[in-house]
Amino acid sequence: MIRFLPFAIFILLFILESLFVELFPVRFLTDGHILVPRFLLAGILLLTIYGTKKQGIWYGLLFGLTFDIVYTEVIGIYLFMFPLTAYFVSKLMKILQTNIIISTLVVLLGIAVLEVLVYEMNYLIHITGMPFLQFVNLRLLPTLIINFIFLIIFVYPLKKQFEKISEQIA
Repeated sequence: MIRFLPFAIFILLFILESLFVELFPVRFLTDGHILVPRFLLAGILLLTIYGTKKQGIWYGLLFGLTFDIVYTEVIGIYLFMFPLTAYFVSKLMKILQTNIIISTLVVLLGIAVLEVLVYEMNYLIHITGMPFLQFVNLRLLPTLIINFIFLIIFVYPLKKQFEKISEQIA
């Protein structure tokens, strides 16, 4: 049962992202800013930090493919980027302390890296023509802010769950 708990958490985060996009009144609060919830990626990165690197990368592959199938026109961007970001975070956490503040900042860095890499891929294949500075102002900064708020609320409960799961599986 405990082995399926991360999967259930990630399904819930996947659905929560969709609900956030549908129900949050972004149009009334911002002037063209794009808020991208990356709750699923934040959960995967927290699992990578507080669980195991292997779990984080596997869930990154699984949910990256799911994300590509459901949301994108190009299969493979998130399939490749989610596990790559998890791997990057696991290597970064080997040299940093594992506390909630550092973990939150590293997860935000992982989200920023993902956003920039996805922007660059979309720019490269001409899906977007938005200049980089406009991307930073209209999408990257609001995305980091909304995900920071999510992390402030959920980092501790997710940390506790992933540590508990990691202990019981090991």
